[in-house]
Amino acid sequence: MAADSDPESEVFEITDFTTASEWERFVSRLEEVLNDWKLIGSRAGSSTPQKGEFTSGSWGETSQDIQFADFKFYISHHFLKQECEQDDGKEQLEDDAFPVAMQDLLCMNNDFPPRAHCLVRWFGIREFVVISPGTNCEAITSESKCNLLLSSISISLANSGSQVPVFVQIQQKWRRVYAGECQGPGVRTDYEMVHLRKVPSQYNHLSGLLDVFKSKIGCTLSPLPPINISIRFTYILQDWQQHSWPQQPPDFDTLLGGEVGGVEFGKLPFGACEEPIGELHLAATWPHLTEGIVVDNDVYSDLDPLQAPHWSVRIRSAENPQCLLGDLLTEFFKLCCRKESTEEVLGRGLADEEGKENSDISSALSKLTEPTATVPISKLSVSSMVHSARKHIRRHRRVDESPLNTDVLNSILLYLFPDAAVEKSPENSKNKTNAPSGCGGDEQNKNADCNLSLQLKSAPSSSLTYRLALCACLVNYNHGGLRAVAHLWQEFVLELRYRWENNHFIYGLPAGPPDLRCCLLHQKLQMLNCCIERKRAREETRKVLEGSRERRLPPPEPTAAREVSPGKSWDSWSDSEEEFFECLSDQGDMEAEKDGSKSRAEGRLHPFNNTTLLHCAEPLYVPVTQEPAPMTEDLLEEQSEVLAKLGTSAEGSHLRARMQSACLLSDMESFKAANPGCVLEDFVRWYSPRDYVEEELVDETGNRAVKGELSPRMKIPGNMWVEAWETARVTPARRQRRLFDDTKEAEKVLHYLAVQKPADLTRHLLPCILHAAILKLKEEESIEDLPSVRKTIQQATGQASKLLHPLNHDYKKLEDFINQLMLMETAITRARSLKAKFASCEGGKEEDAEELEKFVSSLLEEPEVVVMGGGQGPAGSIIHRLFVNAQRLADFTSDEAALLPPLDDDLCRDQKPTGGSHKVPDFPSPAGREILLRTCVPRPAPYSKALPQRLFCVLMKEEFRLAGAFSSDTSFF
Repeated sequence: MAADSDPESEVFEITDFTTASEWERFVSRLEEVLNDWKLIGSRAGSSTPQKGEFTSGSWGETSQDIQFADFKFYISHHFLKQECEQDDGKEQLEDDAFPVAMQDLLCMNNDFPPRAHCLVRWFGIREFVVISPGTNCEAITSESKCNLLLSSISISLANSGSQVPVFVQIQQKWRRVYAGECQGPGVRTDYEMVHLRKVPSQYNHLSGLLDVFKSKIGCTLSPLPPINISIRFTYILQDWQQHSWPQQPPDFDTLLGGEVGGVEFGKLPFGACEEPIGELHLAATWPHLTEGIVVDNDVYSDLDPLQAPHWSVRIRSAENPQCLLGDLLTEFFKLCCRKESTEEVLGRGLADEEGKENSDISSALSKLTEPTATVPISKLSVSSMVHSARKHIRRHRRVDESPLNTDVLNSILLYLFPDAAVEKSPENSKNKTNAPSGCGGDEQNKNADCNLSLQLKSAPSSSLTYRLALCACLVNYNHGGLRAVAHLWQEFVLELRYRWENNHFIYGLPAGPPDLRCCLLHQKLQMLNCCIERKRAREETRKVLEGSRERRLPPPEPTAAREVSPGKSWDSWSDSEEEFFECLSDQGDMEAEKDGSKSRAEGRLHPFNNTTLLHCAEPLYVPVTQEPAPMTEDLLEEQSEVLAKLGTSAEGSHLRARMQSACLLSDMESFKAANPGCVLEDFVRWYSPRDYVEEELVDETGNRAVKGELSPRMKIPGNMWVEAWETARVTPARRQRRLFDDTKEAEKVLHYLAVQKPADLTRHLLPCILHAAILKLKEEESIEDLPSVRKTIQQATGQASKLLHPLNHDYKKLEDFINQLMLMETAITRARSLKAKFASCEGGKEEDAEELEKFVSSLLEEPEVVVMGGGQGPAGSIIHRLFVNAQRLADFTSDEAALLPPLDDDLCRDQKPTGGSHKVPDFPSPAGREILLRTCVPRPAPYSKALPQRLFCVLMKEEFRLAGAFSSDTSFF
C-alpha cells in the first residue's frame, strides 16, 4: 500500500505514435526528390531510340544527397536527352500503357552500346535513378538492409506514381551490383543481378543460359514464345611483335649517337619509344538469332567469328606510353624547381678559373676604356676572332672537367652563331651579321608563326632566343642535364661579352628596340644588340668627325650656354665617350655658314616644310636629335614603380614630370641650337602641330591674315613644356649628355645574364619551348590529319596565351598544360602506329586504300567502328591477318615462326578454329562473351498480360554476371 501511495508511481511513460520514424522520413524525402526532378506521372509516349543513339546521343545527369538516419546516400538521375515530339492529332495515351523502361527491354536498336553506363548496357534503359552509399560510407552488404531500401523504393514509386526505374547499389562498389524496380499501371519490373568470380561450367555456353532464363520466367505455355538472342564475342589482340619498332634505331656514327630518336640541333624529337596501342578489340556480333538456329553447348559451337554478320573494332591505348617530346618537356620543366647557381653547379674552382680575366673590377673598367684594336675589322673574320677568344678563355680548363663534350659544344655554338663560321666581306660584315630573324617558310606560315610567337609571348622561330631554347632543352635531355645546361649558358654569356667588346652584332635578332611582345630574355638580347649598334655608330661618327676636322678651320668658340675651362675646346667635350652623344652635325653647320646665317647655328638636319621662324625671317630647321632610350619590360616596370612612389603631392608630381621630360628637354636644346632666335611656339609647330592653333582673320580692308597661338593645354599655369623651354640651354645633340648610355646599359644586360641561375634560364626559355612544342605538334598532326587533335591544339594555344603572358607564371597550371601536350603527342603517335599496321598488311590493294584510310581515321576518332563487310571486307581481311600472325607467334617458338612463310588471304580464310590439331586457330579464345536473351510472356500466371523479359549475360575469364529484368502483372496479385 505504501508503494501504491508513492507519488512517483503515478508517473508513467507516454509514447507518441504520431512521430514519424527515420524510415518514414527517408521515404518521404525520396518522394520529394522524385517530385523536384519531375519524375512523377506517366513516362509513356516517348519516341523509340534510334539505332546507335545511346552512343551518339547526349546524356544528362542530376544528383544530390539524401540521408537515412545518420547514413548518407547519393542519388543521381541519368537520362538520354531527346527532343520532345508533340503531335496534336495523336490520341490520348492509354492509362494502362507500359512504362518506357519496360518498352525499352525489347528494343534492339542499341544492343551492346560502347562507352555507356553499365545499367544502360545491361538493361537497355534510357532513363533511371541510382541510389548509392555516400562517400566514406560502408557498402550495403546486409540482405535485410537491401530489402529495406527496396521496400522504400517500392513505396516511393507507388505514392508518387513515377514510372522511372530506381536502382540501389549493393555489395562492394567495385562489383557494380544493383537491384531495382520500375512500376506502371498494373505492371512491375524487378531488376536483379548475379555476380560471381568464376563461370559455372553448366552455364558456360548458350544452352545453359537459356535454361536459366526459362526457369526464371517460369512460363508454362506450350509451345514457349520464341526467345530472341543477340550474341557478341570480343577478341583481344595484344601482340604487336610482327611490326617494326616505333622509333628508328640510334645512329652511333652521328653526333647524337646512342640516343633513341636523336635529332640534330634545332629540331625536337617526336614519337613514342614503345607501342602506343595497347590492345585491339574485335567484337563479332550475331544480332538477331532465335533458339534452334544456332548451336552452342559444351560439345560444339556454330559461333565462328569469321561468319559473324557484324564486326566492330575499338582500340585501347597503352597507359602512359613513353614519348620523346613529352619526356623532353617534362625534364626541362623540372629545372624550374632547382635552386643551384651556375657556380654551385659547375664547381667553384672551374668557375673561378674561367672568371680570372673578369674578376678584377679595375681591369674590367680599364678594358672598357681601352682604344679599339688597331687591326681593322674588315681584315678579321668573325670566326677567327671568336675562335681566338674562346681559346683564350679556356686555356686553363681541362677537357675532362667540361660537362659538355667539346665537339657537342662547338656544334651548338656554331648553330647559335652561324656567322662565326662564315668569312665576311667588309661590305657584308655589318649587314649580314645582324640578319633580322624571320619566321621561315612561305608567307602564310611566316605570318602564322609570328602571330603564335606574339600570342605566347615567346620569340620568332628563327631568332637566337628560340634556337637557344631548343639547344638548352636538348642538352638537358641528352647531354648531361643541369650541369650541361649551366655550362652552355656560361659559354653563351661569354660569347655575348666577346661580341660586345669587339663590336660584332648578335646574329639572329631583329634590328630596332626591344620588342615588348616577346619574352624578357629576347628583349635583353635585343637591348644588347642596340648597345652594340649605338657603340658602332658612335665610333664611326667619331672617325668621320676626326677626318672632317683635319680639313677644316679650328672649331668655333663654345657657346655661353656651357662654361668651359680655359684652354679646353669643345672637341674635348665631344670626345668624352662616356658622357656625350655624338652625331654627324657638321654638314648642317657648314650649310649655315654658306647661307650667311648666324655662325652659332648647330646641328641642323634639313628645313622644315619651307616654314620660317615667327620672330624672324630665318627658315625653321629640323634639328639633329637623340633617339629615345630603348627599354625592356622589367626596366619599364621599375620606372613605373619609382614614379608611383613619388606620390600625388605637388612636389612629387613636379618631380615625376621632370623625370618623364628628359627626352623633351633634349629635343628643345637641339632645336634651340639649330634655330637661333626661336621661341616656344616655333618648337611646338614642329614638335606637336596640334598644340599650335591657327586662325584666319579678315581686317576692315578685306585683307586676310593668319594668326596663331598655343593651344589651351599649353597655356595652363605650370605647364611642363613652358618650364622645360625656359630651362633648356642652346646645346646641339653632339654636346648633350647621352640619353642612352650604351656602355652602362650593355654592362647591366651582361651582368643580368651572368647572374641567372639555370632555373631562371629555364623560366625565361619556357615560352619558347612550349612555342616549339606546339609547332611540332601542328607539323606532325598535319601529316596524320586528325581533326580532333587539330581542335585540341587550337584550344591549347589559347590556354597557353593566358598562362605565359603574366610575368609570374602559374607553374602548377603550366605542368597541367605540358601533360595536355603529351596527350596530343600520344594521340598522334597512336594514329601513326595504327596506320602503319594497316598499311603493312594492306597487300597493295589500291582500290581499297581510300576505304581503309577512312576506317583508320574513324577508329581513332570514335569509340567503336563498324567493319564494313565483316571478316570478308578489306579492313576485316587485314584484322583477320593480324590475329592469325599473332596466333602463329604465340603457338610456335621464335625460331620456328621465323621459318614459316607469310600467310595470304586465301590461306587465312581456309583455316578454321575448329579444325584439326595440326592447325592453329585463327582467333584466340574470346576474352568476353555477352549474350542477350529477350522474350515476351505472361507472368506470373498464364492468364496475365504478356510482358517483356530480358536477361543480359556476361562471361569472362574471372567474371560471371547475369543482369535480369523480369516483368510481372500485378493486377490480381
